[in-house]
Amino acid sequence: MKNQVIKYAQNLFFFLLAMTASLATYAQDKGLNIDVEIGTEPVWYQQTWVWVVGAAVFVLLLVALLKNNSKK
Repeated sequence: MKNQVIKYAQNLFFFLLAMTASLATYAQDKGLNIDVEIGTEPVWYQQTWVWVVGAAVFVLLLVALLKNNSKK
């Protein structure tokens, strides 16, 4: 009889311990409110014309440097 009471007390203790741990972790859970504002106008380096002009300048510089080296 004494052995059953001790086993029952242990089961009750572990059940309450598990419930306490569960409630402690649930209490730490908070909702996240993420507010991301995205502007309608892109930044200057995201605009297409900047990339086109940059590529054209790069190609012109590359051609000028390669043409200058072939004359020597």
